[in-house]
Amino acid sequence: MSVILLEWYDAHAREMPWRTSPQARSAGVLPDPYAVWLSEIMLQQTTVATVKDYFIRFITRWPTVRDLAAAQDADVMAEWAGLGYYARARNLLKCARTVVTDHDGVFPADHDALLNLPGIGPYTAAAVSSIAFDLPHAVLDGNVERVMARLYDIHTPLPDAKPQLMIHAKALTPARRAGDYAQAVMDLGATICTPKSPACGICPWRDPCAARAAGTMADLPKKTPKKAKPVRHGTVYIGRRTDGAWLLETRPEKGLLGGMLGWPGSEWVDAALPHPQSAPPATGDWTENSGEVRHTFTHFHLILRVVTAQLPPGAEPAQGTFRPDNVFRPSDLPTVMRKAYDLVRSDATPHMTDSQSLL
Repeated sequence: MSVILLEWYDAHAREMPWRTSPQARSAGVLPDPYAVWLSEIMLQQTTVATVKDYFIRFITRWPTVRDLAAAQDADVMAEWAGLGYYARARNLLKCARTVVTDHDGVFPADHDALLNLPGIGPYTAAAVSSIAFDLPHAVLDGNVERVMARLYDIHTPLPDAKPQLMIHAKALTPARRAGDYAQAVMDLGATICTPKSPACGICPWRDPCAARAAGTMADLPKKTPKKAKPVRHGTVYIGRRTDGAWLLETRPEKGLLGGMLGWPGSEWVDAALPHPQSAPPATGDWTENSGEVRHTFTHFHLILRVVTAQLPPGAEPAQGTFRPDNVFRPSDLPTVMRKAYDLVRSDATPHMTDSQSLL
């Protein structure tokens, strides 16, 4: 069966900025393990369409793992802003520096050694092992789970079905061209064996597919119902001095949005509790915005009230530091903090001068 899929992949492989085509690979062009690793970290819980531009910016600015390892933390976090799941960016730096210090700047061509690197779990280790080094390790992302569940008509709900799906994924992984096969089965799930309306008529595995024979493909994979996400509340303070400098803070390295640039604010507490009370980060005439910011994280929904003030030149903040306007880039903010900025900007009065308006 793997031969059939590889023949399909040779003709239909998706073009990716981090990918070595099957034709180039057969001609002796080897994948760059750094590019493979970087793309796999970025693609965790993130779509290919979203990742492409980020990947190109990263690989252009830091072309090698040594370049990334030498980068300033703040620069990397700023480039990652908007991609989400910010622990990935922190682990990205830790991993790059470990590869440089412990492996002389070369990713190890060994599955177990890859697993020992910061931020690399079983899936990423398998993906890098197979795609970069052509080692026969099975990958099992969401696309592959769907393909295996349908191919073998498995009705055990996810995540309980994962061990069973992995058994099948391993059995199908060939010893030869394991890297191309890994990308082929992921491409199959992304382009043909899609969550809704799978294109079974043009699928290279349509004949051996048990779910197609049973007519159950649209129902698979089954998933255990998710619990409702809780709602949390918080406050952010957007302050700007009359000279244009913005009051910002770098969030603690540990925790949500760790190491990212943001607006000073309160803790985020459960909606069932009283709204969190917090003092403004600097003395000023603070005014609550009429709107609110809503954002969804993996485990909860967040609602933020936004409070703004224009601050005097000599303001001394108790929280955060001032960043000159010519240094501050809204694109450096994570999405939830950028939403707060955009909310305030949308409410700015157009005819006011910079000295009269917050924005």
